[in-house]
Amino acid sequence: MKRLYAPWRHDYVTNSSKPERQHDASAEDCVFCQQVMANEDDHYLIIKRYQHCFVMMNSYPYNVGHIMILPYEHKPSLNELSPVIRAEMIEVLSLSEGILKKVLKTEGFNIGINLGVAGGGGIPSHLHIHVLPRWRGDTNFLETLGGIKLLTTDIDTTYQDLKEGFAPMSL
Repeated sequence: MKRLYAPWRHDYVTNSSKPERQHDASAEDCVFCQQVMANEDDHYLIIKRYQHCFVMMNSYPYNVGHIMILPYEHKPSLNELSPVIRAEMIEVLSLSEGILKKVLKTEGFNIGINLGVAGGGGIPSHLHIHVLPRWRGDTNFLETLGGIKLLTTDIDTTYQDLKEGFAPMSL
């Protein structure tokens, strides 16, 4: 069996001593809750706030434009959110797909939710939907061979572009 590795993520994945990495982290210890409560959206790359959820860029992106959709409520799973919050998150996901296609000329997506530690959740105590833009030919062996993650554009530039794209979008 062939395997591909993402060695640039090793330090992040193996650093389990931080409270926000623990399975049972409280809202007070949650990095997402702290960032959204700080009201420093540009600093924490929070793109857009909606009534029950918000969109932010991933600080450890797998690809350019890697965003996340998170509820304001500190809950670890979909079934702990109200139907209204779940519905808004899916509507924001739908909007995000269109905005990423328009702004970044995205050709495809990986969209996922990692539930629990065993499910691959890096911060399993606060549910979040990953939206990864993809383009044909965007994978290469630079990461594997050189330990370097290639992002083809500046994260701050991408943030500003996406923030402008999301600005007129409401539910």
